[in-house]
Amino acid sequence: MGASAAVGLAAAAPLLASCATASGPEQPTTVRLTINGESRVVEVDNRTSLLDLLRERAGLPGTKKGCNQGACGACTIHLDGRRVNSCLTLAVMHDGAEITTIEGLADGERLHRLQQAFVDEDGFQCGYCTPGQIMSGLGCIAEGHTSSRAQIREWMSGNICRCGAYINIVTAIQQTAQGA
Repeated sequence: MGASAAVGLAAAAPLLASCATASGPEQPTTVRLTINGESRVVEVDNRTSLLDLLRERAGLPGTKKGCNQGACGACTIHLDGRRVNSCLTLAVMHDGAEITTIEGLADGERLHRLQQAFVDEDGFQCGYCTPGQIMSGLGCIAEGHTSSRAQIREWMSGNICRCGAYINIVTAIQQTAQGA
């Protein structure tokens, strides 16, 4: 290690030590959330992503962990009415938030219109990206970004489908937006 790196690490040591003791994993934080209409209180480590809280602590595995870097969109949820990549945000930042996941869309056995459109239009193959695609598609519709297939493609570009079902995904979103 070079001398400048050693000096930098030495200077940062007190700050790193204070951060470690102030918010270490031994001090969980209580987070109150409304998830799919249900009030929940969850104790989490301060470093827990919203994605990991949903999957591991709330028992909602529908939101998928793809890249865990915000590049694929598999973890898209609605947070206070906005679509977000849940892997990129810490759970403790959203105390009091309202969250909707793929599990919160259906009404019992009756699928949400966009979920049904994905089935009708064969908007999935392996299905791994489908929850994120649907949540992002709903966001796209709510945001008014469905005036053309090109616009839908642009506003859905953060959601990757490795199977290549894009044409059918766009069709499902377009038909749902048009009320078909």
